[in-house]
Formats: sequence, C-alpha cells, structure tokens
Amino acid sequence: MQGHLRKLACTMLAGVFGVVSLSQTSAQSLSTYGTPGLIEMPTARVLKDGDLAFTASAFGPNYRYSATFQVLPRLYGTFRYSRIKDISSSAVLDGDTFDRSFDVHYQIWDETDVRPAFAVGLRDFLGTGILSSEYFVATKSFGSKLEVTGGLGWGRLAGRNSFSNPFSVLSERFDTRTRDANRGGQLETGNWFSGPTSPFVGVKWNLSDQATLFAEYSPDEYTRESVNTGIDVSSPINVGLEYRFKNGVNLKGFVVGGHEVGAQLSYIINPKTPSVPGGLEQAPRTVGARNRLAIAEWNNAAAGGGRNAVETVLQRVLAEDGLELQGFIMSGTRATVRVENSRFNNEAQAAGRTARAMAVTLPPAIEEFTVVFLERGVPLSQIVTQRSDLEELQYDYDGAWRSLARARLEDGHTQGRDGELADIYPVFDTSFGPYLATSYFDPNSPIRADFGVQLKMDYRPRPGLTFAGRFRYPLVGNIADSFRVSDSVIEPVRTNAVRYAKESDLEVNSLTAEYLFRPGKDLFGRVSAGYLEGMFGGVSTEVLWYPMASRLALGAELNYVKQRDFDMLFGFQDYDVVTGHASAYYDLGNGFYGQLDVGRYLAGDYGATLSLDREFNNGFKVGGYFTLTDVSFDDFGEGSFDKGLRFEVPLSWITGRPSRTKIQQTIKPITRDGGARLAVANRLHGVVRDYRGKELRDSWGRYLR
Repeated sequence: MQGHLRKLACTMLAGVFGVVSLSQTSAQSLSTYGTPGLIEMPTARVLKDGDLAFTASAFGPNYRYSATFQVLPRLYGTFRYSRIKDISSSAVLDGDTFDRSFDVHYQIWDETDVRPAFAVGLRDFLGTGILSSEYFVATKSFGSKLEVTGGLGWGRLAGRNSFSNPFSVLSERFDTRTRDANRGGQLETGNWFSGPTSPFVGVKWNLSDQATLFAEYSPDEYTRESVNTGIDVSSPINVGLEYRFKNGVNLKGFVVGGHEVGAQLSYIINPKTPSVPGGLEQAPRTVGARNRLAIAEWNNAAAGGGRNAVETVLQRVLAEDGLELQGFIMSGTRATVRVENSRFNNEAQAAGRTARAMAVTLPPAIEEFTVVFLERGVPLSQIVTQRSDLEELQYDYDGAWRSLARARLEDGHTQGRDGELADIYPVFDTSFGPYLATSYFDPNSPIRADFGVQLKMDYRPRPGLTFAGRFRYPLVGNIADSFRVSDSVIEPVRTNAVRYAKESDLEVNSLTAEYLFRPGKDLFGRVSAGYLEGMFGGVSTEVLWYPMASRLALGAELNYVKQRDFDMLFGFQDYDVVTGHASAYYDLGNGFYGQLDVGRYLAGDYGATLSLDREFNNGFKVGGYFTLTDVSFDDFGEGSFDKGLRFEVPLSWITGRPSRTKIQQTIKPITRDGGARLAVANRLHGVVRDYRGKELRDSWGRYLR
C-alpha cells in the first residue's frame, strides 16, 4: 500500500510541472500552520502584498495559533505559538509543551500559463525545532476550480516513503539530520535540507465562491507526538472542507491521518485598506474670495477688530479641527502660526487644515502662511505656503501634489516664543481611566493580564519642560499568580517581572521631569530624570541629528539608572548601571524603515539591536527586531537571544475618524535579561520623525483633504 501511495505522490508531483492550464484560482486558503496551504501541507502561493493573516487550529493534541505577514510580494514570515498536550512524560506542566516558532517562505516564481508557481520555505527555523522542516513546492491551477500542489520535504516533512536526499550529491553533510529539539532561538543551518526526503502532494477543489474541498498526501508521521499523546495518523491522507464567510472569516473542518478530527478559524486583513476607506472626518473648509474677509468683524478696526480679535477667531477655528494655537504673528503680508496637532495622524493633512483656517480668517493682505508644528511646545518643522496657491488649487484634481511643488518644508529651530498666546502656560492635564497590562507565553497560562485604574498627570510650566506621573492600581488579574522566578545567571533586570507584580499594590509606574529642546538646526535634545519606568529610575539624556530632507537620522543616548524596589514605590535596590546607545535610523523606501542601536544594555552587556518595520501610508505598522550581545546563548537561557515582533494600529484605521491614538503591542517569544534596554518615554526619533520632510512629503496626498 505504501509503495502505491509513494508512486501516486511522485506521479502527481510530476504532473504539476507538466500540464498547461488557462486560468488560476483566486481564493486563498491557509494551512494549520497559518500559512498559504492545503490542510497541513504548504503550497507555492503567497498572500497579497501587505496581508496579515491570523489562524487558530486544533486537532488531536495540537493547538496552533499563527500570525503571517506578507513582507514583500514574494516573501512572507510567520510567528506561531503551539501547545502540544501530553507530549512529554514529565510531570511538569502535566507533560504539555508550549512552543514558539518562526517560518519564512519565498516564492521563486509565480504561475504562468505554462509553468506552476514555485517556492521554497523553512518551518520552525528559529524555534526549538519540534516543528522544523524545509520544502520546495510547486502549485498549478487547472481552470477556475482545480489546483494541484506537490513538493519535496525534509525534517517533519520526510517521514513516510522517504528516500535518499538528492542534495547528497553536493555534500555528505546532507546525508544526516540532528533530530533533537534545542533551547530555541538558534539557527540550526546545519540541519536545513538535510536527512531523508519525502514527497507530498495535494489538491484543492473550489465547489463555489465560498466552499472549497481539500485532499492531501502527508509524509508527517507525528513521530514525537505519537509516543505519549495517543495521536493516530496511520493514514497519510488528510481531507478538509472550508467555508468562507462574507465578512472575511474562514472556517475549516478537516481530518488528519484518517482519524484526528480538527477545526480551524482564520482571518486575513490588509493594512493598506482601512475599515472605512476615505475616512469619516468632517469636510475641510472652503476657501472663498478673500476680499470678503475685509469686512469681517474681527478684521474691521471700526468694529473693534484687529490682531487680538483675529487671534481669538483663529484659535476657535483651529480648535474645531483639533489643532491648538500656541503662537500667532502677523506682519505685513505674512503670518505665522505655531500649533500642536492633537487630532490628525496624517501631519500633512493637519498642515492643510491649518492653512485653510488661516485662509478663512486672516485679512486679505496676508499672502504668505507659515505653519509651525510643535510637540510639547518645542518647534519641530515649518511649512511655508502661499495663500493664492491654496485658493487656486483647492479643487484641482492634482492640487495636493502641485501645492507640494510650491511649498517650502523647513526646520523650525529658529522659532522662539514671539506671539505666544497669553494663557498657554502653564499646562496641566490629567486623565483617569482603566488600563490593561499583559504578559505572554507563561507555560502555565500563555496569556496573563492585570486590569486596573490609572491616573496620569502632566504639568508643563514652559515649552519643553514637563513634569509627568502615572499611577496604577490593579483591581483584578493573574500576572502575580505566575510561579516563574528568575533563573538568570546574569543580572536579573527583566526576569523579576513577576516579583514586581507580586510585591506591588499601588504602583508609581513613572514619575519624571523631562526637558525637550533644540540645540541647533536639525538637532534635538532630551533630558529625563526620575522614576523612568516600572523597574528603573535615574537620568536619561539623548541627542538626535535629523536633517529636514534626509532619509538618515543619527542619535546618541546615555543613561545612569538604578533598579527600583519591587513594591514600585520610591525606593531603590543596590544595582546600578550606566547604559546607552548610538543609533542610526534610515528610511529604506517603499514604507520600510531600519534602525541600528549599538551600545550597552541594562545587564551591563554590550551588543547591538537591528530593527526593521514596514509602515503603510495610513500609519499601520508591522515590524520586528533582534538583539545580539556578548552574553552567550547558554547564559541568555531559553530563546538564546532577545527578539520580538511589534504591531502599531492607528485608531483611525479602525474607526475611520481622525485620531492620533495608536494601539501598540510588542510580542516577545521570551523575556530574558540579555539585550534588555531601558524603556524611557519619548525617545526623540519617535517624537520628531512624522514632522520631518520625507514623512511630510510622503503624506502630502491628504494636504487638501
């Protein structure tokens, strides 16, 4: 029987490469691994560029939760969190294993009329190796209904009907494969495409636009799982049925190995497409004939108008658009306003709304508008435009980009406090509301959380100087219930997080004095002191060089901090450290941003962090990072080195309404002490970047919106 199945699989694999079809199917399906595939087997397909796919599947002892991001048109990556019940005979965690793994898949070429799509992939290439495999795969569609996939696999995909590795003709190292799982986080390159090889094959049949049938031949024998879990995969044939709901949710039922019944839920979003395309913001003001403004009450001296009256009206008009006027100068044919943008996550749109407010308010003689953007009262950048250009181009089909060609985008370092509104300082802001603190990947409870109330206070007596505090009181949660304690062989700067949760009640989460300033053109500075974060307090200094029109920014940070007491009140422990980094930030183009930080970390280790993010025009961001220091993989412990994924979703992407609020989350497979960095607030690049020339130009399409 197995010989016949092997011949069948190889024959179908050959057929994939040899038959011509006229069209391709369009529906995309995901495997239990969370990647484009059939049931368990991968296909050569990819998602749409930028797609973000979420999958949850369960069968037998296996529970898998995956997130897949289409990084480039041909490249996607996957992070997966898995639970395998009873795989171990150990009494720890009742024999369950919780595993984190990463995949990468590259489509070498796409399908044409005469050839299949062809791809190569690595599963669990940066994890413990429990799910580790590699593959080459081809996929071809025949008409609009049928799609056939076949490939060769290694590792877990080389169980049934395996044969000698074809790569052995290149080197003897491909003959054998180490099968032991490791502590995770290491690239086991010596295992890639090594050991025996097996074929896999499958078909996909679209019954309708919403229903699809799957059948596949799988070489995965679940060798490790079968020892203790009782999983029965005696048949190599897997079958499944998927239904795609109109709201985008996909539900799949399947049978693995002839006996194990499973279910899967998946959902795909594209960050390029917000929930409300075009947005729901109020339409911008129409710029009418300026001569009518000459008789406006606030511009008419005979009616008591004048500069102060103009300022009052302009302040009100700007406030209606969520823009706070902090300074106003009007002289001759020029006017300058200094504003803080508290509403629009598109800074060019905020500039356009400010210019419109000036155009419907200021006297007819004012021709040149200068809009200066402030952050905490500190000038960042300024945009100089002509009133006549706004009048001419407000209805022009290509008006936004024509206005950019005529505008001047300049550094705002020369702006002082002239024309500052009398009642701007001091500023005192308070907010009181709920908070949610989360902790991930504790084996006893993969998701832990604390819910409580939070008081935030800010006092700003002058531009750039802010005294801020954040106080928390947890009401309910289970972070403190974890029994995990630090087993670190280096200074436990992060692995005592559970102890902080256990021994604290009312938390002084942060209590700081911060000063932002402009030391010169294209230069920004920050000094912060106090209880800088939950675990450390001290002094942090930073300087950033960021030319207005440059893709490159350079920064340096130096900190002296002490570890705080576990009660998170006002005391300190004995451990102190000088830490800091030199940083380079670069706009790689096409929405990709790279960052390199080199220096000393909280545990006293030296090394570097490399980050890469992809940001879409609407502000949705997906990225990741990794850190390597002089702490060895063994001393670091589980995970081998620090790494993580991060998401940033603008609230406006969800609601369609303009907002500067962002939902941010960093997911770390494991939190250890090596490569840990101080979590100080308001690092300069994040404060400044959106208002520099490259970012303003990239978002200028909404200038007239």
